[in-house]
Amino acid sequence: MALTLRRSLATKAPQVVSNYKSLTLGLLPADGIGQEVIPAAKQVLEALPSGGPHFNFLHLDAGYEHFMKTGKALPEETIEKLKTECAGALFGAVSSPSFKAPGYSSPIVGLRKKLDLYANLRPVVSVANPKIPNQKPIDLLLIRENTECLYIKQEREEIDPVTGLRVAWAERKISEYASRRCGKVAFDMALTRDKLRQSIPVEKRIWKGRPQVTIVHKSNVMSITDGLWRETVRSVKETNSIYDGVEMKEQLVDSMVYRLFREPHLFDVIVAPNMYGDIVSDGAAALVGSLGVVPSANVGDDFVIAEPVHGSAPDIAGQNKANPIATIRSAALLLEHLGFPHQAMAIYNAVDTVLIRAEIIQNGLTRLKFS
Repeated sequence: MALTLRRSLATKAPQVVSNYKSLTLGLLPADGIGQEVIPAAKQVLEALPSGGPHFNFLHLDAGYEHFMKTGKALPEETIEKLKTECAGALFGAVSSPSFKAPGYSSPIVGLRKKLDLYANLRPVVSVANPKIPNQKPIDLLLIRENTECLYIKQEREEIDPVTGLRVAWAERKISEYASRRCGKVAFDMALTRDKLRQSIPVEKRIWKGRPQVTIVHKSNVMSITDGLWRETVRSVKETNSIYDGVEMKEQLVDSMVYRLFREPHLFDVIVAPNMYGDIVSDGAAALVGSLGVVPSANVGDDFVIAEPVHGSAPDIAGQNKANPIATIRSAALLLEHLGFPHQAMAIYNAVDTVLIRAEIIQNGLTRLKFS
């Protein structure tokens, strides 16, 4: 797959570790099929051709299953080892219960906060396949603010004094600080993607227009919170001349979903608050196959944790049915951020070849052919 679609990750220049001969990566399988897809990605990393780094893997605990055993979903030891011993990490999946579980909090949400991984980046890219007629070519990047919105989990339950019935409340936080730095990531990535496209003939590019950022919000209803988000992200472009060449658009979140399914080829970079971004990016995965093939990365200024966008899939866990492609591609995103684009491209190309040929590799992921 063209590098233009892939070099879309880092919040700034990739961490300068590409001259390292040895690279330590944290592995957090966590729950359900995470226990299956993380080993598959590890196997692919180990099978990369020579010339790249030697990988050391540090297996770390996290997840609901670990919480049920120990009372801790995210041990402090895991956080400390990530900070002091790892260049980056791969996270599998988490089984967050839909019922009340006193003392439990999602470990991936905790990692985003404790490591200040403030932006979640999800490339959604189609693989051109001659066997699929009328396929819409897609090359878009969804950027989701990763630390605020309703996901701060400030909830409470009260009794309505009038009706005597329960009322549940949730607080929503949108700050100028978080909105601005997430907006900056979006405009920086629009410029980065445009620069990389220049190396590819126009006729072979999926996105042929000017770099573009679409701001998702619902400020027509939530004028204070979404209004602050919209205003702040817009100000990133309006107060920085370096973004003069980037086209800025807006889309209400409900119409964003509609247009994404009708006209996905009309979007370049999409930036959204936490919950909207979560919903829209999961929906976008359906445009290129499923949640089982789309990667993501939680990035900050100093660390990155890559993860597949799917959940723990308890209905198929332990049956050797889980599709590891999203995790394998997430491992490639991790390598990109750490300054190993050639190794990342080898993984992308091998996976794309499998998808185009419609191969099913049930045993021996090392059969992937790297180029």
